[in-house]
Amino acid sequence: MGADIKKLKTRIKSVDSTLHLTKAMGLVASSKIKRATDAMMKSREYADTITDAVSMLTACRECEKSPYLKKGDGKNTCLIIIAGDRGLAGGYNANIFRLAKEIRADEVIPIGKRACDRYGSEPVLAETFRYLDALELSKELCTRFSEGEFDRVGILCTNYVSIMSQEAQIKWILPLEKNENPNPISIVFEPDEITVLNSAIYEYIAALIVAAVRESYASEVAARRVAMDSAGKNAQQMLDDLYLDYNRARQGAITQEITEIVAGSDA
Repeated sequence: MGADIKKLKTRIKSVDSTLHLTKAMGLVASSKIKRATDAMMKSREYADTITDAVSMLTACRECEKSPYLKKGDGKNTCLIIIAGDRGLAGGYNANIFRLAKEIRADEVIPIGKRACDRYGSEPVLAETFRYLDALELSKELCTRFSEGEFDRVGILCTNYVSIMSQEAQIKWILPLEKNENPNPISIVFEPDEITVLNSAIYEYIAALIVAAVRESYASEVAARRVAMDSAGKNAQQMLDDLYLDYNRARQGAITQEITEIVAGSDA
């Protein structure tokens, strides 16, 4: 009986330590959610605006000559994979890597410590990823794409639906899609449409990369918050059950001691 009580005390101590850890991580995630979602919304707005401008340019016949609209056979693929910087975020990282297995990529550019560890690259943290980092990557990708090193570029990231729901998805960013249903516009591009498009492509791709990174990071923080809340509730339930078992075992031990004392006095 004494051994059972000692074992229960050890388990209670272990679960209680886990409960404190999950609460702490949940609080950290909660403190980051507002900042992460604000940054995500700003990046979305900028990406949508520059996408509208590029869409107007791709509708112009002259822009069909741009190397960035050149369609390939999809045999040479470059994939930017954005995962989390840390674990304990439910299925966030697992969903990204599961989808990555379904897409054949000739070259992978990882962002996020977990992705960098998986693909053997120098750590690039999603939390501290900047627009200048995206612009540098954009220039490299656009140059290599225009030179024919690969014929399509995609971003594997996570779409933030709500704090309770995030979905892994693939976004193809190169080659550009021609706008087949343009709206009548009165904008005049100088010196001409194709020159503007070929100049703006770096900022456009950089905007899409930054938006994907910030949306993925917001998804990671939200997923961790939900996962820690769930783990905390499970740990608390387990702790309550262990305390109940401990009190029963302790009461049983006390009853046994009293019985032995009474039996000894009767003898």
